[in-house]
Amino acid sequence: MESSSAKKNTVSEFSYMVQRQGSDDSAEVNAFDDINSLMKREPGGSKPAEPTLSSLPQASFNYINSIVGSGVIGIPYALHRAGFGLGLFVLVIVATITDYSLILMVRCGHLSGRFSYPGVMEAAYGKGGYYLLSLLQFMYPFLAMISYNVVVGDTLSKVLVRLVPSWGSSMGAVRFGVVLVVTVFVVIPLCLYKNVSRLAKASFLSLACVVLILMAVVYRLLSGDYSVVPDTPESWRFAHSDLIPAVGIMAFAFMCHHNTFLVYQSMQDATMERWERVTHISVGFAWLVAALFGIAGYCTFRALSQGDLLENYCWDDDLMNFARVLFSVSILLTFPIECFVSREIVRTQLKRFYSHEVIEYDTDKDPSHVTGEDDDRQSMVTTLVIVFAAFVISPYTECLGPVLELNGLLAAIPLAYILPGLAYIQLSPHSLFSQEKLPAVGLVLFGTVVTISGAAILMPNLIGDCRTGIIMGYCKDDELALNGTSLVAATTLGPNCATDKM
Repeated sequence: MESSSAKKNTVSEFSYMVQRQGSDDSAEVNAFDDINSLMKREPGGSKPAEPTLSSLPQASFNYINSIVGSGVIGIPYALHRAGFGLGLFVLVIVATITDYSLILMVRCGHLSGRFSYPGVMEAAYGKGGYYLLSLLQFMYPFLAMISYNVVVGDTLSKVLVRLVPSWGSSMGAVRFGVVLVVTVFVVIPLCLYKNVSRLAKASFLSLACVVLILMAVVYRLLSGDYSVVPDTPESWRFAHSDLIPAVGIMAFAFMCHHNTFLVYQSMQDATMERWERVTHISVGFAWLVAALFGIAGYCTFRALSQGDLLENYCWDDDLMNFARVLFSVSILLTFPIECFVSREIVRTQLKRFYSHEVIEYDTDKDPSHVTGEDDDRQSMVTTLVIVFAAFVISPYTECLGPVLELNGLLAAIPLAYILPGLAYIQLSPHSLFSQEKLPAVGLVLFGTVVTISGAAILMPNLIGDCRTGIIMGYCKDDELALNGTSLVAATTLGPNCATDKM
């Protein structure tokens, strides 16, 4: 049995290496999950850029860069929803099962011979699996774009009111104006920018911004500047009833499955053993960052923690205003990548629908560098429609927490846990209740239960009575009392957002 298993692994790895040598992303249109499919050619070059393989540390860094993002800002709120003790325990569980699911995806790639997420799902479940994945892969970045609008509106409006205090009397208008200006003058030009590779490489700057924000959050905790934040009966509760929504936020923070095969194929001497090491290192570091954000943020504001942690800090806190600007920069660098993925999914599905067959891109043609006038026009129209739709929907919620919960429960958890588990169950030759498949079955059951129960809990109270544009009670100060801006006592929390009520 061991000899047969070893032979199968050798054959699958050989087939992978042949495929890898032939094409950097399997030359499949359904590899749009990998950002690599959007940037095969260097700008101005007539030949595809030669792929540069990365060492194990480099691959780990690339994967960390893919995992750590804007989702960590909601971890203190997740700890509030789940309870501080139980929340930290669940954060470890979510990191562990995410680690397992990432390894499982690459195993599915070897079993199917298709080294892209859509390719794996199509090999396992045919067109049905492909289209289900396409829907979820569109939903995830689109909801992320909405959350980015919420964050940018919340964070930059506070900075502007600090600079122009008289604007504090109309925070709703300021917030809407910020999102409108940023969408028109920053987001749309970046999303229409054809040099995708430069934007993707700028994600390192996004990671650097997140690390600097973490340092600011930890410094504010250690400095004791917010020691005046009052305790409430909910402050140090070990467990809370809102565990399921908290899992959704945590899953969103660890979501990186759409870049799994991109990182794997970029590795030197890519094997399952080396991939497991990269995954353990990357997820472990991402958990450390998320845990530090969660602990530092929660210990500072406890039961008053909001979906966007930066909303908790006083408006005259210049260090945190700088952190707000950094976070907005990080968001704006990530926004176009999410838009590119959404756009390519829409364009791919339209081509499939009208041609009634699988569309394959030319391996020597970068789909982001369109050559035809019709393709150029279609790409521009699709981009504008997606960006405008995200802009129109974003004002319907003023708080980040519900958006993170919704995206985590309806998109991130199915993408991260349910579909990889189902793919492995279908592709693996072992029996359903074998030792090899039982963990995958558990992964599917976990994801299904959390998604269904979470949606049932979240949907009726999605909008709720959440508000922003108010100053927390512990921030009361003559300098902060800005022309009628609401001052609130930090006492009672709403069901969907930790923003205080009057």
